[in-house]
Amino acid sequence: MNKRVIDSHIHFDLYKKDEQSLMLQETEAYEVDALIGVSNHLQSARRNLAFARQYSKLKVAFGYHPEQPIPTEAEIEHLRNFINEHQNEMIAIGEVGLPYYLRKENPQIPLEPYISMLEKFIVDAKRLDKPIVLHAVYEDAPLVCSLLEKHDVQKAHFHWFKGDSSTVEKMIKNRYFISITPDVLYEQEIQDLVINFPLNQMMVETDGPWPFEGPFQNQMTHPKMMHETIRKIAKLKNIDLANVYEQIYLNTKSFYGLK
Repeated sequence: MNKRVIDSHIHFDLYKKDEQSLMLQETEAYEVDALIGVSNHLQSARRNLAFARQYSKLKVAFGYHPEQPIPTEAEIEHLRNFINEHQNEMIAIGEVGLPYYLRKENPQIPLEPYISMLEKFIVDAKRLDKPIVLHAVYEDAPLVCSLLEKHDVQKAHFHWFKGDSSTVEKMIKNRYFISITPDVLYEQEIQDLVINFPLNQMMVETDGPWPFEGPFQNQMTHPKMMHETIRKIAKLKNIDLANVYEQIYLNTKSFYGLK
């Protein structure tokens, strides 16, 4: 059985140096073909680009994570210029989206500047013909779907998605992709999403170094965890494990244009 896997969403640059080395040394042992490293801001993008030039298995995306203070217009333009300059070395634009959790902590934070910033990145994704990696959950997700539809962007990857059934239906109809995290082993909300979302629009991720609970308590988040994720997906969907491995692998390679 082909057990090759691809981590479709990891913050590689946020790991400690020894952790990075360990993961890269163990990619073959755990049959990991590639890591898609997303960026949090311009400095993060620069770090990821340097890593990608050094490690062929790391494929990188450049963006501004929304769960942080809004940057200045000048900072946004510096990042967009970096994206333009290095478009041939990046696999996607991301991680970008809307600040759901930040606004939960502080409801006074205005949403409009984040929408404006996100729309710029969506326009860039369309212009450069690159996939876009999205942080858009719960009530933010329908708004992001509308922005994608406005600009006719179809290669959209909603990582660690949570949302209502009507949004899920729209995402399925629009052929957007989701990626499943290791918490599918113990979170009912994620399990329900797996049951309801088509396997041919699904990938797996770690979102490392974000830590997990359950069987992963007190462990460094590692791409090897994706094997447990895939086994759980196969069980939830009642599909042969080999078929799930193959479909998710092919989904990710096709979506991101991996050779």
